[in-house]
This record gives sequence, C-alpha cells and structure tokens, in this order.
Amino acid sequence: MARVAAEYVFTLDRPGAIRNGFVECAPDGTVIAVGECDPSKEEVFFKGALVPGFVNSHCHVELSYMWKLFRKGTGMAGFIDQINALRDTKPLDEKIADIRHWMEVMWNRGVSAMADISNCDDSFAIKKASPMYTRTFLEVFGTEPEDCGAVMDGVLKLKAVADSFGLDATPTPHACYTMSPQLVTAVSAEGLKTGFLSFHSEETEQEEEMIRTGSGAMWENRKAAGMSVPPVTGQSSLLYFLDRLQEAHPAPFDEHILLVHEVCIDQEGMDAVKKVMMHPFIALCPCSNIFIHNALPPVGLMRSNGLKLTVGTDSLSSNDDLDMVRELHCLQSNFKELELDELLTWACLNGAEFLGKEDELGSLEPGKKPGIVLIENLGPEGRLTTESCSRRIV
Repeated sequence: MARVAAEYVFTLDRPGAIRNGFVECAPDGTVIAVGECDPSKEEVFFKGALVPGFVNSHCHVELSYMWKLFRKGTGMAGFIDQINALRDTKPLDEKIADIRHWMEVMWNRGVSAMADISNCDDSFAIKKASPMYTRTFLEVFGTEPEDCGAVMDGVLKLKAVADSFGLDATPTPHACYTMSPQLVTAVSAEGLKTGFLSFHSEETEQEEEMIRTGSGAMWENRKAAGMSVPPVTGQSSLLYFLDRLQEAHPAPFDEHILLVHEVCIDQEGMDAVKKVMMHPFIALCPCSNIFIHNALPPVGLMRSNGLKLTVGTDSLSSNDDLDMVRELHCLQSNFKELELDELLTWACLNGAEFLGKEDELGSLEPGKKPGIVLIENLGPEGRLTTESCSRRIV
C-alpha cells in the first residue's frame, strides 16, 4: 500500500479540496482511502495539489511530427493550407518516434485516458502498448458525394485494423466543411453504433460564414480547389450537423456525442443540442483556438446551460505543447471566475464520463484507479500560475 499527502487533495466527488489531505492506494493503483492528515506525521507530503489522472478529450497524437512547423494566427483557411502542405513531410519512422515520445510525455504528466483522432494506423501499436486508455476516433473526409461509398469502405477497413490491436475505435465525421452531406450522415450512423461520436464544430467564424452565407476564405479555398462545398443553409454549422445527424437515426440521441471547440456556439445552438442529445459534451481546446485564430469559446454561456465541458489539447500542429495544465491555466486566465476544482472536474471526471470510464477514472474515490497526479507551483489560494506543472505520482 502507498500513501501520499499534499497541501490540497481534489477528489472531485465533493466540492473544493481537502486541505492537508492524503490518498492511500493499493499496489495496482486502486484508491483505498482519502482524508485529512497532519503534515508533520506524513512520510511523503508534497507542496501542491494531488488530483486524479487527466482525460485529454481531444488530441491528434499522430500529428506530433508537425510540432513547431506551423505559423500562428492564420485563421482556419490558412491553417488548412498549412496542413495540406506539411502533411506526410516526414518518414514513417520519425512519425512513430514522435508519437511514442508524446504519448510518454502525456502519461508522465498525468494523462490517464485520451479521446484521440486518427486518420491512419500510425499510432495503433503505441496505443496498444501504452498504460493510457484510449478511444480512437477514426476521422473521415470527403467533399464529393460520389466518393461516399469508397470513403466508408476505407474507414471500416481501418476500424478492423484498430480492432485487431484491441483498441476501442469509432468511425467519426471530421467537420461539416470537409464532407458531403451524405458522408456526414453515413459515418455518423456507423459511429453511433459504438455509442460514441466526436465532431469538430463551430471552430471558427470562417466555418460559420461558409455554411450561413456561402462566402469567406474557406468557401473561396474550396471553390478554387475545384471541390464541392457544403450547402448554404442560412443557419449555423452546428444546426446543419444536427440535421444530418437526425438522418442517421431519429432523436433523441442516447449516445455520448462530443462537440469539439464550439467557439461560435450561441443560445440557439445550445437549445438545439439539449433538445436532441441526452449526453452532449463539449471539448474545450483553448490553446489551439488562440493558436489558429486568437478566439475562445463562450465558456460562461456553456456553464449557464449546464452542458458537460471537457478539456483537450488538440494536436501539435495547432498547439505548442500537449499539456493539460497549460490548457487549464489558459481557461483560468481568460475566465477569472473559474476555480480549480471546476476546471479539474472538466479535465478529469467529465472526460472520463464522456469515454464511459467514470467507474474507474476521473475522481479519487475508493475502488477507482484514476492515477494520482501532483500539480506543483500553485499560487495563492491554490490557483494555477504560469509555472504550474504536473507529474504522475501513481
């Protein structure tokens, strides 16, 4: 049995933190007990906070080879141009080495589970060997309606490969602007069979322009490339997605559906989501949003509507790091009302719930095996600072 203690213990099954708290766990990491302690009598007492292992709810770990290759602040149209120019510019062995490195970095910093996007099988063997739990979302693209069948054949073959590695895998749509209406519905229907879906939604105003009015930089890029463009609906891209989703099967949706980014969501969108989804989640990736177009989602509106928020890092093509604490500090810095226990609930417990792993992960409760993580260099009243960092203890 191991016992560790710290100035703060965030169990996340209760509000706030235990001041001068301890966690006891079995050799396999199962939490046995938590409670208050006398620091002077503890063999191991840390300055900082003990928290459950993080759940990175949105990552593209296979793009780790793109670290530090991208210009910032280009907007989504410029970012897509860079992706197209820089994809597959390194040999496979270097890609694999980068994936392995960043998986180890995330684990050592305390990420116990991840919802990861894959377009190929580069990461599968590494995920299989990792102690981190992953659900792999097999993302598809295809703007031409006539290609829908071939694209679906391809993603089902990729799922068979993931299955052969023993990975939990889900076919999933990328975004409304990279897919024909037929493909959005077809791959959503396939993904919903697994009980999960992840969808890049309302990441940028350029996306909204494209769907609402048939204009803007992303629209012009698609037209210039000779690609089909999504239908102009006069409504938000989120409402367009919900319409396509209901072609997969009628509402309500009991599956766990993750809307990634939602920088442009408004009350109309919130109401529509709550009307048709029984388990909607939103993945916040604030550092990525700032990297690409210097904007952040309406977190206050999301909180007031009671939608379950999670936290992701996105990829190293649109971020300087895959650091969950850095994401939380970004949110705290821009939304001063946020306290650490709420941020940790998003980054641990809500993410575990999205993945259907809340019985094992997400909180420091007896019987669970979430991992134990130390966050160091906290400021006054236990708030995060620019120096705050995390490391795995268990």
